[in-house]
Amino acid sequence: MSRGYQYDFSINSPYVYDMENRERKARTMVAVLEDYFDQPLENCDLLNVGGSAGVIDNYLADHMRSVTGVDIDKPAIEHAQKNFSKENLEFRLADALDLPFEDNSFDIVICSHVYEHVPDPEKMFSEIYRVLRSNGICYFSAGNRLMWNEPHYNLPLLSVLPRVLAHLYIRMAGKAHYYHEKHLTYWGLKSLVRSFNRVDYTEKLVNSPEKFHTDYMLAPGSLKARAAQILTSFAYWACPGYVWILEKKPG
Repeated sequence: MSRGYQYDFSINSPYVYDMENRERKARTMVAVLEDYFDQPLENCDLLNVGGSAGVIDNYLADHMRSVTGVDIDKPAIEHAQKNFSKENLEFRLADALDLPFEDNSFDIVICSHVYEHVPDPEKMFSEIYRVLRSNGICYFSAGNRLMWNEPHYNLPLLSVLPRVLAHLYIRMAGKAHYYHEKHLTYWGLKSLVRSFNRVDYTEKLVNSPEKFHTDYMLAPGSLKARAAQILTSFAYWACPGYVWILEKKPG
């Protein structure tokens, strides 16, 4: 089976409707963007690529001049359009590989745990680069292939297996018929975003969890928090995920 789109992703992934969890992620996004930007966020136009059911976009709209959420998942977009309405908020059914926007349209693009779902992540990032303004940035959060537990299916070591074995494993576990997601290692992710300047926020989120609202995952002083600090300091390549600000390079 060739790797295509997950048109029904939201149907099989109820967590995209989880208000509390999704708003936690949105709070972290706002905290990172406020830390990075010199200008107020209310002067920024934002695009969320793969925004799904709209919870994150609805939160972001309280901080931005405008927010546009796009996804190829029709039920998710219909849910967003039905449940979230603000003057500066729009949802559109659209393909991340062929964004329906003019060049230089947005100050910020959010790409949060999306790259592993699309057939051609290189093409997606060329589109992100195209629609960003000259001083624009992409908030990129991404999972590492070298992770102990695959979060979409809660299966240990699924992401590190060769594709043939991963398909077999996921079927035997009764989770799905086909392992669609395709994660990259740290080095693969660096190559994927090579058209941008990379500003790392991963270590900041680990070392300052209260500032960046990640303390629900990494309680200050906890064993998990200390382990995460050691990992980011001495084995960054093995972190289960990353948060980077990607600055658009000229040319």
